[in-house]
Amino acid sequence: MIDHSVLRPESTEEDVKKACGLAVELGLAAVVVNPAHIPVVAASLKGSAAKACSVISFPFGVSTTEGKVAEAKSVLSQGAEEIDMVMNFSALRSGKESYVLNDIRSVTDLAKGQAKKVVVKVILETCYLNEKEKKQACLLAVEGGADFVKTSTGFGSGGATIEDVRLMKQAVGPKVGVKAAGGIRTTQEAVRMVEAGASRIGTSSSLAILKDMT
Repeated sequence: MIDHSVLRPESTEEDVKKACGLAVELGLAAVVVNPAHIPVVAASLKGSAAKACSVISFPFGVSTTEGKVAEAKSVLSQGAEEIDMVMNFSALRSGKESYVLNDIRSVTDLAKGQAKKVVVKVILETCYLNEKEKKQACLLAVEGGADFVKTSTGFGSGGATIEDVRLMKQAVGPKVGVKAAGGIRTTQEAVRMVEAGASRIGTSSSLAILKDMT
C-alpha cells in the first residue's frame, strides 16, 4: 500500500536507485519520482512488482493542459506505469470546474490509451481548499476518470489529515481509491490513514513505518 517518494529536487540518481532497492526489498507499491528520474526507476524496478510512478505538473498544478499531456506522454514513453498529476487547484478555486475536468480527463484519456493499465492519481493539495472545494475536486476527479484522489504534494502548507481522507473517501465512493500523502512518518499515522479510508500511503519514511510494524 506504500508509494515511496523521492521528490526533493536535490535528490541524486544514487538516492533514486537506493529507493528502488528498498521498494523491491520491502514489497512497496511504487517509487514516485520527478519525470527526469523515471528512466532510472523503470530500469531499476524491471521484473519487480513495484511500479515506476511519475509526478506531473508538480508541485503547483498550474501547467497548461497541453503541458501536462506532453509531460505525461514523455514519462509513459520512458517506462512510467503510474502518474500522480497535480490538479489545477488555482482553477478550481477560481470557479473553473469545466477547465479542471478537462485538465484531468486529458491525462486520464492518454493513460487509458496505453497498451498496459496506467493508474492515474489526482493530487488535490487539500491544504489550500475549503470543504466544499475538496468535495468538488473529488467529484471532478471521479468524473474525469481518475483511479485515485490524493491529498497532498508534501510541498504545500499542510499534508494529509484524517478528516480529509475520510471526507475524500466519502466523496469518491468505493470504486476510486484515496492516497494519503504529506507528513506521514510513523506506523501509527499510516494505520490511522488506512482506517480513515486510504488505500495508498505516500511517504519518504517507508522503512521507518514498516520497521515499527515488525
